[in-house]
Amino acid sequence: MGTLLWPPPRPPSVISVSGKGPLSTTFPPGLPETRHGRGKARSKILSSKFESFINLKPESKPESLNLDLRWLDPSTNKSSIDVIIIGAGPAGLRLAEQVSRFGIHVCCVDPSPLSIWPNNYGVWVDEFQDLGLQDCLDKTWPMTRIYIDEHKTKYLDRPYGRVNRNRLKTKLLETCAANGVQFHKAKVWKVKHQEFESLVECDDGSNLRASLIVDASGFSSTFIEYDKPRNHGYQIAHGVLAEVDYHPFDLDQMVLMDWRDSHLGNEPYIREENSRLPTFLYAMPFSSNLVFLEETSLVSRPVLSYKEIKKRMAARLRHLGIRVRRVIEDEKCLIPMGGPLPKIPQSVAAIGGTAGLVHPSTGYSVARTMLIASVLSETILECLGSTRMIRGKQLHERVWNGLWSSERRRVREFYSFGMETLLKLDLNGTRGFFDGFFDLDPYYWHGFLSSRLSLRELVLLSLSLFGRASNTSRLDIVTKCPAPLVKMMGNIVLDTVL
Repeated sequence: MGTLLWPPPRPPSVISVSGKGPLSTTFPPGLPETRHGRGKARSKILSSKFESFINLKPESKPESLNLDLRWLDPSTNKSSIDVIIIGAGPAGLRLAEQVSRFGIHVCCVDPSPLSIWPNNYGVWVDEFQDLGLQDCLDKTWPMTRIYIDEHKTKYLDRPYGRVNRNRLKTKLLETCAANGVQFHKAKVWKVKHQEFESLVECDDGSNLRASLIVDASGFSSTFIEYDKPRNHGYQIAHGVLAEVDYHPFDLDQMVLMDWRDSHLGNEPYIREENSRLPTFLYAMPFSSNLVFLEETSLVSRPVLSYKEIKKRMAARLRHLGIRVRRVIEDEKCLIPMGGPLPKIPQSVAAIGGTAGLVHPSTGYSVARTMLIASVLSETILECLGSTRMIRGKQLHERVWNGLWSSERRRVREFYSFGMETLLKLDLNGTRGFFDGFFDLDPYYWHGFLSSRLSLRELVLLSLSLFGRASNTSRLDIVTKCPAPLVKMMGNIVLDTVL
């Protein structure tokens, strides 16, 4: 194992995933392997030694895949579509792939179906192995590290991976094409409903009809209805994939959370704010001079500003001695968490963030959405299979109840209780929470982070966590959690009765 006192050793020239051989070089596509460029690039590297990384512009440009898709001709497809999926993100493409396996005619509508997704996705390796997607990871770390504070560090024996966005999207698109999925390059403006079918109006003037519309377009969607106030918590993060002179991270460990605040010793105002609304560093080291760094507010309400997040990140990197030469990619991430589920049922189905599938306590969603897509596809098959007998309101009810069964709704209430608890904790309370949480039996913390636990198991987890907590953490729980606890229990009871 490496140490924070010395620069880590130079990595091998090839990254191997899960022992299955080389998958990619240590530099992702678009990043030169040479340490120094010429001309303007050299000037940019020199200037960054004296300026904050905040002033550096990302060098990567939006990319598109070069694949042959089955494009829909609206003029010749008036009534043959069974399912229209709005959006070609991970959720939409996975559902299209799964539903089309059964011969159901699927059309995916997106303004840019071949564009590479902009966000970085980190997952637990076992989750992608269970989904058969382990070949879509471009880097794995056999262990994860959590800095609780300056004096306590935890090591988690659970491999973590970074998703290769290009490879995952290519795999999903190729499978969709093989299954007969059609694509339409347009933005959906409006959805109208009739008794047994729905009409999608697009910005190119085309109108598409289908038995079922599924919204996978993300949180900003206007097609999904809510019947309760949307009081989300928010996870906000600023990340950079950067070439650096040096970083202190062990190449065999990714840093899941770094809650230390010693970097704010000379920043009393920022330190005071961080004590009240803490942020942590998330770090993926790829080589001795290539690293993904992200400063993250786990959850807050109202949301922290990007400006505040970037100030804290700059102070942290200065303290760690990390000097950024080049920003290859940057990422601004805002994730609504928790809050109410959409109105169930309703005429437009949903999957992904707009369906409430983001983990309310962690912000994780990719692996779970991939799993739920398989479950939802079975429900759609039951309704739109060869007999095509179930459509209209019955179809909508079955799809929504297949997505959010009573058990899943109750479990989500518990996860939302976890989010509401975290919202009430300051830095010391958050440290105490995770100190106890990662001391639990791995079955429980694995299951919690991967949304695999039943309601009964979540109750056992809570009792065990309370029993392991320090006296200070117990006091925090007793004084700050009654209101969220009562709210959770009331919602579970109400859901059970109705």
